[in-house]
Amino acid sequence: MELNRQNRLASQSFLGSNSESILAQAKIAIIGLSGGGSHVALQLAHVGAGNFVVFDYDRVEARNLNRMVGATARDARLGTMKSNVIRRVIKRVNPRAKVLAISKKWQEEAEHLRDCDVIFGCIDTFSERQQLEATARRYLIPYIDMGMDVCPVAEGFTIGGQVALSMPGGLCLRCYGILTDERLSREAAQYGAAGSRPQVVWANGVLASTAVGICVQLFCPWRNQQTQGILREYDGESHILSTSNKMAYLLDTQCPHFSDSSSVGDPFWKL
Repeated sequence: MELNRQNRLASQSFLGSNSESILAQAKIAIIGLSGGGSHVALQLAHVGAGNFVVFDYDRVEARNLNRMVGATARDARLGTMKSNVIRRVIKRVNPRAKVLAISKKWQEEAEHLRDCDVIFGCIDTFSERQQLEATARRYLIPYIDMGMDVCPVAEGFTIGGQVALSMPGGLCLRCYGILTDERLSREAAQYGAAGSRPQVVWANGVLASTAVGICVQLFCPWRNQQTQGILREYDGESHILSTSNKMAYLLDTQCPHFSDSSSVGDPFWKL
């Protein structure tokens, strides 16, 4: 017998009397499912999100098992598509959820993003994050970007990351300093030579939990919030995630990067 939905979600009733219905109708896209994206999918299934579009063109490998929620050793042996693993993860938590699992690059079927309410970017490269944010702006969809890195320092390694909310009409990844010409040029010069980037499950989990909280607050705000822009930074040494100091200087800033009509709005939209 199926679990009573009201009882299952009773503990989050503070989100509002109609929060269950709102979340059940929400349509959320997740691009990149190996690290943070797998955490995002699982948590959204737990809070009751009802419609998913998940993209990843890759198959599970043994090296993914240190961070991909829901992936098993058997998936690695069989080379299961990551999108199919995440569909399985979501459906086991919320059998009623509708999951469109696409095992291709998101650019090949970007039309499936057009009617989403929120897009999560859980991808590594700066160039692809730039493309995905531009697509979200084109379709007037809030975009939540997650990124983390492990960098060598004199004493060993340092772990850091951030979660950013890019709202239509609000601050963007260039405003936050996440995307810069220097970073994009350096990445292009090293294209194909960097190999896989270091990832760890606990940092992905911290960033994903924060990103999911931002998403839920967009749908069901439990208190007033600033949605012009959100930038949270993670310090892996102290295990602290806090609002970036940059926000003190950016709150009254108008985004100059998506300010004209040619940068926003779906050109194929029909009334």
